[in-house]
Amino acid sequence: MRFSVAADSKDGVAERVVAELRGRGHEVVTHGALNDGERDDWAWASERAARDVSEGRADQAVVCCWTGTGASIAANKVPGVRAALCVDAYTADGARKWNDANVLALSLRLTSDVVLAEILDAWLAGRPSTDTADVANVTHLDDI
Repeated sequence: MRFSVAADSKDGVAERVVAELRGRGHEVVTHGALNDGERDDWAWASERAARDVSEGRADQAVVCCWTGTGASIAANKVPGVRAALCVDAYTADGARKWNDANVLALSLRLTSDVVLAEILDAWLAGRPSTDTADVANVTHLDDI
């Protein structure tokens, strides 16, 4: 799978996200502070990663900032993106299952290496629900 990863600084787990994904056999494209030639502000970096997903250059993305909130807000402004701020594996699993989330947002400050691994395990194993109500909710997001 091809991931686009953005961070506004190299603090916390920013570089660890890239290493974890590559270590699991995924291709990674980097943005923001993870790419020397780009603007590293959270809104710009997260938008670039989200557009990679929306425009088909990446299957999914991970966007990071100090709290994860700004990164998720920026990513969700891009049509076709469903970004979820996840602080644990349960939230990541639910985001994939019930929301068919295609962008994972993380807090650089609060996410430890151990929790990151658990979140990625759940995110990567997660599959969208085929339940009629869940599908209807996700489809409705495009109409909002």
